[in-house]
Amino acid sequence: MSLIRGHEDQRKLSEPEPEPEPRSSCVSFSSNNSKRNHTAEPSCVSWKSNQSKDIIILFKSDQPPAAKRKRLENDDQLESELKHFSSDYQRVDQQSSEVPTGPSVQPHQTQLDSIFMLVEENIVTFVKNELKNIQKVLSPDDPECSEGQSEDEEAMGGEDEEQRRSSREAVMKIALNFLRKMKQEELADRLQSRTQAGNCQRKLKSNLKKKFQCVFEGIAKAGSPALLNQIYTELHITEGLTREVNQEHEVRQIETANRKPHKPETTIRQEDIFRVQHERDQPIRTVMTKGVAGIGKTVLTQKFTLDWAEDKTNQNIQFIFPFTFRELNVLKEKKFSLVELIHHFFTETKGISNFEQFQVLFIFDGLDESRLPLDFKKNAVLTDASESSSVDVLLTNLIRGKLLPSALLWITTRPAAANQIPEKFPDRVTDIRGFDDPQKEEYFRKKFRDEDQASSIISHIKTSQSLHIMCHIPVFCWITATVLEDVLKANGRGELPKTLTQMYIHFLVVQTKLRKIKYDGEPETDQHWSPGSRKIIVSLAKLAFDQLQKGNLIFYESDLTECGIDIRAASVYSGVFTQIFREERGLYQDKVFCFVHLSVQEFLAALHVHLTFINSGINLMEEQLTSCSSEVREDQSAETDIYKSAVDKALQSPDGHLDLFLRFLMGLSLQTNQKLLEGLLRQTGCCFQTNQETVQYVKKNISENLSAEKSINLFHCLNELNDRSLVEEIQQSLSSESLSAERLSPAQWSALAFILVSSEQSLDVFDLKKYSPSEEAFLRLIPVVKQSKKALLSQCNLSDRSCEPLSSVLGSSSSNLIELDLSNNNLRDSGVALLCAGLESPQCQLEILRLSACNLSGRSCHHLSSVLSSQSSSLSELDLTNNDLKDSGVNLLSMGLASPNCKLETVRMEPAGVQYLKPGLRKYSCRLSIDTNSVNRNLQLSDGNRKVTHVEEDQRYPDHPDRFDWCRQLLCTTGLTGRCYWEVERKGRVHVSVSYRGIRRKGDSDNCEFGYNDKSWSLFCSDGIYSVYHNNKGTSVRLNSTSRVAAYLDHPAGTLSFYKVCSDSLIHIHTFSTTFSEPLYPGFGVGFRPGSSVSL
Repeated sequence: MSLIRGHEDQRKLSEPEPEPEPRSSCVSFSSNNSKRNHTAEPSCVSWKSNQSKDIIILFKSDQPPAAKRKRLENDDQLESELKHFSSDYQRVDQQSSEVPTGPSVQPHQTQLDSIFMLVEENIVTFVKNELKNIQKVLSPDDPECSEGQSEDEEAMGGEDEEQRRSSREAVMKIALNFLRKMKQEELADRLQSRTQAGNCQRKLKSNLKKKFQCVFEGIAKAGSPALLNQIYTELHITEGLTREVNQEHEVRQIETANRKPHKPETTIRQEDIFRVQHERDQPIRTVMTKGVAGIGKTVLTQKFTLDWAEDKTNQNIQFIFPFTFRELNVLKEKKFSLVELIHHFFTETKGISNFEQFQVLFIFDGLDESRLPLDFKKNAVLTDASESSSVDVLLTNLIRGKLLPSALLWITTRPAAANQIPEKFPDRVTDIRGFDDPQKEEYFRKKFRDEDQASSIISHIKTSQSLHIMCHIPVFCWITATVLEDVLKANGRGELPKTLTQMYIHFLVVQTKLRKIKYDGEPETDQHWSPGSRKIIVSLAKLAFDQLQKGNLIFYESDLTECGIDIRAASVYSGVFTQIFREERGLYQDKVFCFVHLSVQEFLAALHVHLTFINSGINLMEEQLTSCSSEVREDQSAETDIYKSAVDKALQSPDGHLDLFLRFLMGLSLQTNQKLLEGLLRQTGCCFQTNQETVQYVKKNISENLSAEKSINLFHCLNELNDRSLVEEIQQSLSSESLSAERLSPAQWSALAFILVSSEQSLDVFDLKKYSPSEEAFLRLIPVVKQSKKALLSQCNLSDRSCEPLSSVLGSSSSNLIELDLSNNNLRDSGVALLCAGLESPQCQLEILRLSACNLSGRSCHHLSSVLSSQSSSLSELDLTNNDLKDSGVNLLSMGLASPNCKLETVRMEPAGVQYLKPGLRKYSCRLSIDTNSVNRNLQLSDGNRKVTHVEEDQRYPDHPDRFDWCRQLLCTTGLTGRCYWEVERKGRVHVSVSYRGIRRKGDSDNCEFGYNDKSWSLFCSDGIYSVYHNNKGTSVRLNSTSRVAAYLDHPAGTLSFYKVCSDSLIHIHTFSTTFSEPLYPGFGVGFRPGSSVSL
């Protein structure tokens, strides 16, 4: 039995229906196209239609027409038929039990009367409920695409859901016709629009669910699919501190992101990407999400879309249209209106021609892959969604808000391409961080179920800094797991790859073996380099190099053809190469290609340079033919030249875009790595000498005045060359505490910087004086300053020359610095002016700045006032004491303090005066007086109590509770709480110390002796060595001793520094950094042998 309904004739609907004859109880619904002879049957109620093909409600989907249907023979069968009608018909199960069962002597007519009473009751109930839903749909408060489902309907699915939908659509069409008959055209139009949109939305959600519910790990169409909801790991999405574009190589960005931020960052869940923060006033229309290649941007948008399609989140959005720039590139030369573009990609929406009444989200994934000319200045303004134009014009007007201004936009990109969208358009910029260390472990433990094997692999990755850092990227974790799984399967517990080059060589070999087994049907053997494999790798390597030179990361068929690549062969080689195209839509034939990750492209590009040189003698890095033919290859100079020229070219790149390429090329020069590629390339015959010459050339460049980032990359190159001598030498000196700053070469300083920034230990506090208080050391250790949270650079002989690189650190988005102490350096006004440029950067996070005694005048206050007035400034504490700022400077500073943007909580400017313009520490000189009541009886006073000498005979000093009775020590009379400097002349073995007054005076325990308890700090001086002590812990300092030493106490800053005095210069010995809780009293301990002395 079916209810058939089309566009009905209004006149026929208005005519009264004939009365049924008494002997018939049937209800017949027919159409003009029905084969049944309607007039031959008993008189019935007839609903006619011109479109019998629009079958809307079926009691059973495969049921024949009423005329051919056999009479039901028992109530059980009837019950089975009725249960399919709708959720409202569930009551039939209960009511049908009241119908008589079993053999009946009465005619079937009585039975049918009872049955159809139930049918009538259920139909009326169903229609009433649907009319209520229709009324709700027409309500102004109802969402545009509401379908008015009840709870019991939502619980049903499968075939029942389809039949229910057909029934509801039938009632909807009947209601539409009656509304039009009643002349309610506006209501009818609104109802038709909303129900049509609901159908479009339902179909769109269904298709998006099918598209995104499964993903392929690593790259599209490679490997086995996995359910996205099962494998998705919540990504760390953070609010971008700045919209400034980071043009650095992504490996540098990964290394920076791998370090922990200085304070916890607020993360944004993917479903809240458009949610307004409580402090924001304006709604968020456009979001830009940045992240390096392989970090998870695409999967993030897929998860967002899948959750919406599954009715889990963001149901305030009626339509989501996910585009990729790879797809849009193909349409570069074609013209569409915005509506046509939507219909082109999402055919489910062809019933909608006006999207302005809906909340729509456009997702544009992969801005970095765009080849569209997004010219926001020259592109014409477009406001009509039905007007045709080029795709780039549609996009620029969408982003501007001129076209469909109510729509939401989400754009994803790699950092370097973010500047294609003007800064003023994104309302929110977010960054995606990769796996942290626990997530890396979680990934490998899921990948390798054997716990021992997983632990072994995790431990191995941690031993290689390069591998551990790269595992920050989920795609690299997949590459690593692919390689290690194959190596372990083939060699058991064989040697695992330790360098990036080894890892990528193994990855190439693994993918080649898979191709051979899967597509060639050949067994897995060691001879995996068939002529076909060699040909395609050589071609892909050439493509990688050519496109890297052009800066292209995606390519089209024409790009492949230029490199002699067969399209079908490239497509099946899915482990290295993939094609992303909308094959299922059949809209166009163009295929888009890319490497699985930028690092794979860079590795193959390096392989191409190496292969080209080995096979033809051409040095692509110099783009000229060398004299390295096969006959004269015994001369290593030509082979060494290729690596030297590669180093030179990489160092010329300001943003490090060839950093990783250079590492790979260095690694490929090793004979051990070439052996892994045996069969693909011929080994060179002079690798050892070439290797040594290359190593020396890299070390020579490390000694040059390079930027810190370039210097660090050269250390990574040495690692790929299997040379760790520089690093191991410095590590050994650090371990043995024998590092001599006076004897470090420039290369060794760079090695020290590399070790410190590579350390797994957090650099909370960096004190330059621990290594060398010099400008040369500072400039070499700039990367360490950048990574630390607190940099102690006071009394380090810095000048205004240091302020420009320091300003760059402050203005860097990767800087962790929140506290900076530059006190007692001769920075002058010119240096502060340079420093303030960094302080005004939106990326500067500095909160505490100390500029005490930096030889500043009132002119510095002009620049500092501008910083305080800046909206981006985070400064909460500023120390300007011991400078001659004068009233004019104070007035200038007060203007900044009065700014509503000023966040300063503490500012110190006193003491001040012209005397503090004198550079150096001697301006803090203080006159010490010995407390005679504390002097031990084996210490003799002379020269007006200005000299103390150790003697054998006891001195006749009166008893006093403050006197040291065993330790040959004394204290001075005045406790110090500010900044004080003093010098002493010593002879023999002497302790120069400070102590809290409460140090014990009686007995010979550690509680009495300077440096051996928590109440005192001491420098021990003897001939040939210095040692420092606190709380019974000592450290030796290898410096040639002198007879004169100095001490500088900065009580507020918590520092105590010791120096040896040579002529008028001070050479730093050691600095204690702590928090002093009481006034400190200078004190002296004078040897264990008679004759030792100290003079104030």
